[in-house]
Amino acid sequence: MSARPPCRIAAVQMVSGPDVEANLAEAGRLIAEAAAAGARLVVLPEYFPLITPDETAKVRLRERDGEGPIQAFLKAAAQRHGVWLVGGSSPLLADAPDKVRNSTLVFDDTGRRVARYDKVHLFGFQRGGERYDESATIEAGSDVVTFDAPCGTVGLSICYDLRFPELFRAMGEVDLIVLPAAFTYTTGRAHWEVLLRARAIENQCYVLASAQGGVHAGGRRTWGDSLIIDPWGEVVARLAEGPGVVVADVDPQRIAEVRTSLPALKHRKLS
Repeated sequence: MSARPPCRIAAVQMVSGPDVEANLAEAGRLIAEAAAAGARLVVLPEYFPLITPDETAKVRLRERDGEGPIQAFLKAAAQRHGVWLVGGSSPLLADAPDKVRNSTLVFDDTGRRVARYDKVHLFGFQRGGERYDESATIEAGSDVVTFDAPCGTVGLSICYDLRFPELFRAMGEVDLIVLPAAFTYTTGRAHWEVLLRARAIENQCYVLASAQGGVHAGGRRTWGDSLIIDPWGEVVARLAEGPGVVVADVDPQRIAEVRTSLPALKHRKLS
């Protein structure tokens, strides 16, 4: 039986604002660009439909699972371009009436929904006048989610999850980890790349991080630096700031070479 051929993946970087329709139009443009570059799996960033200083806006925008214009957009875009589309994160209905689930939705190249992941770890940060508390408007998920795609087994995570390696270990052996994000400039500058490379190295898989990257309406600045990293921890594609697309290939042979020469996953003692 022949090995699976390399599969092209793409990270979309955006600078989303408060206008949902404008954000969806920009996402559509960038998905088309990724598809034209040969990508079979395309990942949008966290909060791709909406970033606004009003943290309660996403609660008003939240959709029931399987219904609503944001989900309809993702389904149609996957169908139109014939790509597997990982929809960054969208606000879905939560149990609490004043909160959302921050959810990654995955559609295959026919527009069929194949996976949903609700962000498990909620970001909290305070330094000087800079303050974030996602738990005020977001209800945490609890499930580890993977799915099978043309590029192999894919593990889902969002932004702050990056700091919790036990989540990625719980995925089992995966070929690709995707991490849509809206990392702050402060924490991104300090920790973004080193943590992403660590996740690739310790799990011996590709990592794709699709980021918000720039100055948003209201003055918030996100770090950007969307990256694709190989199983040896080498950065193979990146986009520092601003909207755009980065592409690279997931090569099963590269994964096999790394895991054969350094069988760290087989050497694990604790679980």
